[in-house]
Amino acid sequence: MISRRISSVAHVGTIAIGGTNPIRIQSMATVDTNDTEGCVSQAKRIIDAGGELVRFTTQGTREAENMKNISARLKADGYPQPLVADVHFTAHTADVAAQYCEKVRINPGNYVDPGRTFRHLEYTDEEYQAELRKIERQLVPFINTCKAHHTAVRIGVNHGSLSDRIMSRYGDTPAGIVESCMEFLRIFRREDFGDVVISIKASNTVVMVQTVRLLVATMDREMMHYPLHLGVTEAGEGEDGRIKSAVGIGALLTEGIGDTIRVSLSEEPECEIPVARKIVDSIDECARLRAEAEAAIKHDTISLTIDEPDWETFQLKAAMATGALLIDRRATKLELKSPLYSSEQTTALADAILQAARVKFTKTEYISCPGCGRTLYNLQDTIRRIKAATSHLAGLKIGIMGCIVNGPGEMADADYGYVGAGRGRISLYRGKECILKNIPEAEAVDRLLELISREEARK
Repeated sequence: MISRRISSVAHVGTIAIGGTNPIRIQSMATVDTNDTEGCVSQAKRIIDAGGELVRFTTQGTREAENMKNISARLKADGYPQPLVADVHFTAHTADVAAQYCEKVRINPGNYVDPGRTFRHLEYTDEEYQAELRKIERQLVPFINTCKAHHTAVRIGVNHGSLSDRIMSRYGDTPAGIVESCMEFLRIFRREDFGDVVISIKASNTVVMVQTVRLLVATMDREMMHYPLHLGVTEAGEGEDGRIKSAVGIGALLTEGIGDTIRVSLSEEPECEIPVARKIVDSIDECARLRAEAEAAIKHDTISLTIDEPDWETFQLKAAMATGALLIDRRATKLELKSPLYSSEQTTALADAILQAARVKFTKTEYISCPGCGRTLYNLQDTIRRIKAATSHLAGLKIGIMGCIVNGPGEMADADYGYVGAGRGRISLYRGKECILKNIPEAEAVDRLLELISREEARK
């Protein structure tokens, strides 16, 4: 059995995360958090599928306060699983949510710092320290509220929503992402608050894996051992979303890193749970396969044979076993074998894994979020329409984002982007640049396709 990284334990309502506890599986609701009936119904589906925590977006105090009603309804119906409030931009919302939820997620990129605008800011060391003191003044009252209500905290750093302050000093680097997290962790430790879980997510699997490894090394150096939540954000949907998640999450799990996971798919949230369960149940086998594949690397090629009758499980195991080797460029070619599948199937899967590990691009890549209560349009239908019209554009990267929280940031690596800007309104991006703002949703897909056609014709 693989040796897991030793972490402290965070108590989240009825469950404990970290230490020797099982790896916990979770998902996030996609309905409006003011819709109590819809939230309760969706949470039940997630829990019935095996989810152990359910997260809800809380844009403001109204949504945070409604978490009390959602929680009461679920507990009355025999669902005691912890609920998590997801907070961005408004720190006061976190204070309210901490009174009603077992856990509150805050994002260091926008908890106190303003939303990311890609501006370069200059700070003297003294000015930078003043910014850190401002964070502490805002954070300490929140910590005290969490102590009073026995509420756990998730410090959730997203590559796509790093603050301009962090970006200006550290650049778009794993070191900057880690420091964004450590600034907050140091305050929590000074305040003697231990029920903390950390996540560092990115849509780029290489960035995600390298940054989590660096975070672990940094925490170890500063004698911190908080439990880790793993996920590849904006992984997409279908086979590609599953493979991309398995490459990133699996690379770390097979190294003994990770205490809770979410597979972020642009599908109904309950669909994420069985995939996550297969990943967790495959850790030991995939760690063994990884070692065997590494020992057998020849001529820059990983050769791996897996005897697995279930196609989805075969995909996940192949991605988990080879993900770290490809991310670390131990090899750049992959040959999969199985007595149960054709060479066409295994070759297509190998290509998908290589693309997920950012080694070789053979088809269009879609960076699409899983949706949440902030999503401002029909995400799944839009993804289908965009994919149908652009799937022939090999190597092109298209971001499809429900809202602006991570949209422009995660799409910094994309060629084009489609972002919810308001109810029924869409903004279109070329790289980081917003080209068209607030287009009516009914026109937006066609306008995106026009933009892509026009720009690609110029190349």
